[in-house]
Amino acid sequence: MFISPNSYAAVIPVEPYKQEYNTLATNAYSLHPNPDGYTLEPYKQELNIYATNTYAAPVPAESYRPEYVAVQPRPSAYAPPAFYSAAPVKVPYAMSPALVYVANGHNRHVAGVEADDDNMFAAGAYYAHTHHSSRTPCTNIPPSYSASSLAITIALPPSTFDSPTAAPANPTTLPHIHHCSSCNTAVKRPTPVVKYPTPSVEAEEEEKPSSPENQLHQRPPVPQCTWNKIQVNDPDTWIPVPTYSYSDRPKSPPGPGPIDPDVKRIVSRLTLKEKVGQMTQIEVGQIIDCNGELNRTAVEYWIDEWKVGSFLETPANHNGKYNWYSPKSFGALTDAVQKIALERGSKIPIIWGLDSVRGANYVKGATIFPAGIATAATFNPQFAYDAGRIAAKDTRAAGVHWAFAPILDLAVNKLWSRTYENFGEDPYLASKMGAASINGYQGDYKHDRSRVAACMKHFIGYGYPFDGSDRANRHIAAHELLEYYVPPFKAAIDAGVATAMESYGVVNGEPMVMSYQYLQGLLRKQLGFKGMLVTDWGEINSQATIYKTASNIGQATWATLNRTSVDMSMVAEDTSFAATTLDLVIRGVIPETRIDESVARILQLKKDLGLFESPFADHKLQATVGSAQDIEAARNSARESITLLKNANNVLPLRQSDRVLFVGPTLNSTRYMGGGWNIHWQGPTDAEGDAVYQGFGDTVLQGVQRITGIQPDYFEGVDIDGQPLADIGAIVEAAKEADKIVIGLGEKTYAEIEGNIGNLALPDGQINLVCKLARATAKPIVVVLIQGRPRILNHVVHAAAAIVNAYLPGAYGGLPIAEILYGLVNPSGRLPYSYPATESQASTTIWQSSFSNYDPQWAFGYGLSYSNVTYSNVTLSSYVLRPGAPITATINITNKGPRSQKESVMLFTNQAYRFGMAPDHLRLRAYDKVHLAVGETKQVTLELKAEDLAFWTVDLKRRIEPSSVNIVINPYNQADIFATVQLLADNKWPM
Repeated sequence: MFISPNSYAAVIPVEPYKQEYNTLATNAYSLHPNPDGYTLEPYKQELNIYATNTYAAPVPAESYRPEYVAVQPRPSAYAPPAFYSAAPVKVPYAMSPALVYVANGHNRHVAGVEADDDNMFAAGAYYAHTHHSSRTPCTNIPPSYSASSLAITIALPPSTFDSPTAAPANPTTLPHIHHCSSCNTAVKRPTPVVKYPTPSVEAEEEEKPSSPENQLHQRPPVPQCTWNKIQVNDPDTWIPVPTYSYSDRPKSPPGPGPIDPDVKRIVSRLTLKEKVGQMTQIEVGQIIDCNGELNRTAVEYWIDEWKVGSFLETPANHNGKYNWYSPKSFGALTDAVQKIALERGSKIPIIWGLDSVRGANYVKGATIFPAGIATAATFNPQFAYDAGRIAAKDTRAAGVHWAFAPILDLAVNKLWSRTYENFGEDPYLASKMGAASINGYQGDYKHDRSRVAACMKHFIGYGYPFDGSDRANRHIAAHELLEYYVPPFKAAIDAGVATAMESYGVVNGEPMVMSYQYLQGLLRKQLGFKGMLVTDWGEINSQATIYKTASNIGQATWATLNRTSVDMSMVAEDTSFAATTLDLVIRGVIPETRIDESVARILQLKKDLGLFESPFADHKLQATVGSAQDIEAARNSARESITLLKNANNVLPLRQSDRVLFVGPTLNSTRYMGGGWNIHWQGPTDAEGDAVYQGFGDTVLQGVQRITGIQPDYFEGVDIDGQPLADIGAIVEAAKEADKIVIGLGEKTYAEIEGNIGNLALPDGQINLVCKLARATAKPIVVVLIQGRPRILNHVVHAAAAIVNAYLPGAYGGLPIAEILYGLVNPSGRLPYSYPATESQASTTIWQSSFSNYDPQWAFGYGLSYSNVTYSNVTLSSYVLRPGAPITATINITNKGPRSQKESVMLFTNQAYRFGMAPDHLRLRAYDKVHLAVGETKQVTLELKAEDLAFWTVDLKRRIEPSSVNIVINPYNQADIFATVQLLADNKWPM
């Protein structure tokens, strides 16, 4: 049949699609364009586009001629994001915006679709559904259409009418009685309203009256968009309390356990759509309107229509009007969403997730801590705990209950843009820091409402991208994965971590999100994780769109649900996961019991966090955000992290009488000390600069002025990309008048893919600035590195008299750096990675095979101080080490001054040989950090177990191999502090 573009239309009501109806439309038709108009053809089975969670018109097929069906766009205030079909159909050219493509019972909105575009479903458009009475039991047919019925349009050729105002001929003479063969009575249907709109734009745009009942489903007036899209500072201000009390870590931290009976009952009462909604996580940008405000209609859409159980992210990253939301403003937004969730949809509270990875870095005024890599450099787990505890408090103050932290990937390839987020390259150090961090975030999270659920991420192997670029394939042998990459996650599970996030991409070519081996066999069965598992951003869909590991989103969703234990999809931006999952279950491809399993874990987490009691922001906690107590905790962490790498001729510390010239782009910047995940995902923009901090932070220059009492002499010299900003001659002349020169080098802010680099060298302009000043002045140069990963320094290593690695010390790192420079704090940080000297050493680690040359610029664990600390030789409690019989190693350390010192004492092992498997160069097995006053001697005792030296073989068995073992103490800070023990064990010893 052919439909002219000027067809008249009849409107009949429809009601929301019911699951009881057939999933596929038995008589659906698709609309095909041609140069003269549109033709209607029966849908093709091979299109495989299913009708799930849309709207249905359960009208008998004989009621009208379906070849005339066309469908109006859904009248909604919010245009939900589209999702792709299992087998996209190409549209020859752009179609009328008033039409919807109907195929296999699901409709496709084709407004403005170009010829080369993939077609997208309009989630929530109408579903033209027809079936014979015998196909649907009478009990499933409502007695009448609901008051909130929607409408579809029956398009009719003009030739079927005697005149534009005459009653239409058959098929618009519709029978209004639905006959049911299994019933004795007929079900009365309302008479359809027939309208004959004038085929003009003006008529189409006319506002049509509607009943109050219908207004819920009609598009409300679109708000006038008056915002210029320039974010501004949140005007909310407050005076934080200087101190506050809190509950410290419990002796036995709780963790996820069995599902409670009441949670099981809730699951049993939920509809399938409500269950799938709980498994769906949507980013906050989907509920922000064109003026940067909360779009309540959008919230209602997601909660009413899709029963969504989780939102994530900050509006500041997704077109919110403020660049940094205060706890009050953030809390008002999350509270508003919670109120809608409790009144509509499933009436289950939302769990909100946020990347509070360094404190509550997305909450205005919250203390932004040093990055994970800097925290690791302290070799003091207390700081990981403090950062987690304070992050939890400030996150909860904003009405958010779930922190996507800590990051437990190993920083193996130093090119990787996420090196700064984690706790370094060593499995043991990362394990200790990670467990402490989880204890900080969670505490007694089942009772303490100032804590949040932590999330160990990214499981697994994410830190060794083959070429150093984010999400690149990881080639990691299975036994190496178990040996090095798994231990931090095992420690997190032992610490009771409530949730986990799978990693982006693929390991050895296998997509993580679809992997039974990793997410079921390893995570659940071998490691015993009982908590809730979430995907990373859009990772299921990415299997089809990025990695090409699935033919389409439907296949990727099926594989994820069928093979793994993923509980929640951070689908983020569309309805694809919910719609596809519903279809898979309805068709029997995925059992509903699989859905129940995940929903039970999600609801148990919500219960554990107290969301069923009160899901709202805690206004009492808001007064503690930005407390002086928290700022001091962050500064203490930075003080112990800063690592002195070189100090020729004791050029440091500076004397206050020294005339010092300060140069470089990082010394007068708060944002460069923060890096990524700092205010915004990518850090503050160039336009925002430091003004976005609104006083919640400092700079190195401000720290120097606070110490010296005078404003420092400063030239920026070059920008962060190395481009000159001033005449080098003027800088040289000023430098000649100085006693010493301090130059701040480093990186711009970045996160994830945006931080990919082709080489590790700092920008040439930064390197040249140091070299030019060194040649022109012959003055002692101190280089301060503010960087997220160890950048190769080339000639700077020789041109500088002193080099200080400050990592990313956070928004309050300026004063600690200044204190290190002027000797108010004795540096005690130690490198948590092997600092490469050349590009070829990007993946060099302390635990690489012993036969490989280990010669980085600076070794793992290296770091200098301003004091002379000496070590006695190591004494062992036994010189034989066997399973079940730990030994101790004791060392006496003395601080000979001239300053008090915090000293990290590290115990490494090296096997002389290991039969059948190359031994590690060195493995960190234990460490402690002690404080020494000038002249003080302390005895440090560290334990070593034979089980520590067990290793994974290529046949994935755990084994201890007898041999002599060297026990080495601080090998790159102290010389010849070692002892040898004989490791005795049956080489078939099981673990």
